Amino acid sequence: MGGAGVATVLWPGLIALSYTETATPVQSNGVAAHINLFQAVILGMVQGLTEFIPISSTAHLKVVPVLLGWGDPGVSFSAAIQLGSIAAVIWYFWEDLTTLGMSAFQALRIQKFDDKDLRVVLGIALGTVPIVVLGLVVKFLASEFYDNTLRSLGSIAIVSIGMGLLLGLAERIGSRKRNFDQLTLTDGVLMGMAEAMALIPGASRSGTTITAGLFMGLERGTAARFSFLLGIPAITLAGLVELKDLLESLGTAGSNTEILPLVGGLVSAVVFSYVAIAWLIRFLQTQNTWVFVWYRLGFGFLILGAISAHFLPNV
Repeated sequence: MGGAGVATVLWPGLIALSYTETATPVQSNGVAAHINLFQAVILGMVQGLTEFIPISSTAHLKVVPVLLGWGDPGVSFSAAIQLGSIAAVIWYFWEDLTTLGMSAFQALRIQKFDDKDLRVVLGIALGTVPIVVLGLVVKFLASEFYDNTLRSLGSIAIVSIGMGLLLGLAERIGSRKRNFDQLTLTDGVLMGMAEAMALIPGASRSGTTITAGLFMGLERGTAARFSFLLGIPAITLAGLVELKDLLESLGTAGSNTEILPLVGGLVSAVVFSYVAIAWLIRFLQTQNTWVFVWYRLGFGFLILGAISAHFLPNV
């Protein structure tokens, strides 16, 4: 929620700078050469502050630049700077990741299949399958529908409202009794299926997985922690695929400066993602998720109101 305060303070300056001669317009084709360094750093900040907080980074990466008059940065740039968020989560959970990996390997070596760390690793592996399969379907069979319909502001608003209601219901009825040591393979599969829903812009990967975790009776902190770890393979794969396409596009433009905005966006995403992860982990240890429920509802209804008033185009 600190991101909202930052955006409020910076808003007048952002609007002014977005129309300077050096600020070339952002196109909807996702080519990073159309984004200047300042815009990329701001988009990296938006990505970092919203990737792990359950309010949808995809939605904010679409809505914020449109509101600022920059246009849609596109799928490729948005997915590529998510790699900055992955770097941050690996940085933050490095000790956990090394412990899990070494313990799981040792358990496999001695065939101790009931080891809790092995269960978590296998849960992450199995939980990654649904979003990878569905992601491939979207990329190769439904990309036009995804870009033109699911990524529209109206669709994002409706999905944000719907997921806000689901998060509120999960907060209301979830037992929140199980901790990280009690995770099962079933938890990984079910949370992975929920993660696949995050391919719909506005749903939020952390939002769908934390919501599923609460429905399954996990503690808030456990749901968030497993959500972050589960997201590492999926976001990395998506980011690398889109980064490859994006770098190929940058190379054809023939300008070495085109890579600078991408680097700026990645660095910004690393810094602000780390801050968001650390804050949310501490927050959920003592607080509930209702602030995110109300934010999502307000965010969705504001977008719908802006579209109805013709302040925003439904693109």
